[in-house]
Amino acid sequence: MLYSLFEAQHAALAPMRFAAEVSRGWFGHPFSPFALSPLAREITAGSDLFLRVTNRYEKPAWGLDSTVIGGREVPVLAEVEIDKPFCKLIHFKREGAQRDDPKVLVVAPLSGHHATLLRDTVRTMLAENDVYVADWVDARMVPLEKGTFHLDDYVDYVREFIRHLSPGLNVVSVCQPTVPVLAAMALMATDGEPNLPKTMIMMGGPIDARKSPTAVNNLATKRPYSWFEQNLIHRVPMKYPGFMRKVYPGFLQHLGFVAMNPDRHMTAHWDYYNHLVQNDGDSADSHRRFYNEYNAVLDMPAEYYLDTIKRVFQDFQLPKGRMFVREQWVRPDKITKTALFTIEGEYDDISGNGQTEAAHGLCTGIPAANREHYLVPDVGHYGIFSGRRYREIIYPRIRSFIKKHA
Repeated sequence: MLYSLFEAQHAALAPMRFAAEVSRGWFGHPFSPFALSPLAREITAGSDLFLRVTNRYEKPAWGLDSTVIGGREVPVLAEVEIDKPFCKLIHFKREGAQRDDPKVLVVAPLSGHHATLLRDTVRTMLAENDVYVADWVDARMVPLEKGTFHLDDYVDYVREFIRHLSPGLNVVSVCQPTVPVLAAMALMATDGEPNLPKTMIMMGGPIDARKSPTAVNNLATKRPYSWFEQNLIHRVPMKYPGFMRKVYPGFLQHLGFVAMNPDRHMTAHWDYYNHLVQNDGDSADSHRRFYNEYNAVLDMPAEYYLDTIKRVFQDFQLPKGRMFVREQWVRPDKITKTALFTIEGEYDDISGNGQTEAAHGLCTGIPAANREHYLVPDVGHYGIFSGRRYREIIYPRIRSFIKKHA
């Protein structure tokens, strides 16, 4: 019902959005006589801000058409390597790049945003690595006949991708997938599978959500499982291919993101309005780029979301040694031949300090010489995998770690 009301609200705003578009055109077009009005910039800025706040943001394009290798610009083509109902394995193929570069699988989070949130991560890696990305599908676009998707299915997907890309693979997991990636690696090691990845790099993930709990962790522990099931799970409306599928809607996750730092977002939008009034195009464009990505959210399969709440954030199954995937015990201590590098941000308000580092206490079979941890100073959650500090400080350490162990 809530999902349908959300769609109805968006439809009800259509006349006001049309009026705002007309207003922006009348007062913002340089050849319009209304543009000479003393309040033209304020009216145009207000209309533009209203349109952005009430807009529905689709998945952004990757926009990674080329990279520079050895001082030469090389075309990049995004190809679907494996097409699964809930995920596509994307290969960013560098055309004509005859190099024996490390092979890297980047497992993006399935936690509300699209995998394109890791665009900066991928762009930076492309020049020196053969990059693949697990690109999760919006659950509202998956027909009901494709079946359900649980946390165990997530682990199965990761195992399939690793097998397909082995040998000589390096796995990078960002935020939420650190848990299923570690589980997949542990199960493969337990089964004695050959050609395990050379390295696994884990960035800002809830391996042990008991450590330095954040607002995200506190919400999960203060509410019973039944509350999440009864209040946050809704069926996809008729207009989408996934009609009647149970999901955790992306708009609810987005509201949660915004509620964590409401003042910061209000200030950002007020600044955007002022940038438009002052004709500061560069600052306005920077705001648009960030929020075009931040506001683009996807629906998560209900089964997967509830599994994650219960098993990762309430029962802490992995750090307690009680995690089972399809009745097989997950034992990270069985991993012996894969090097481990964990990365955390000092000011991470999603995965607190120590949550990712906890992987070292579980992977006791990996020699100390093959394990590293890096706490990045003055960096929040998103700064771990994007922005200047990622490009200049964090990625060089990842590059050196891969080179050392691969």
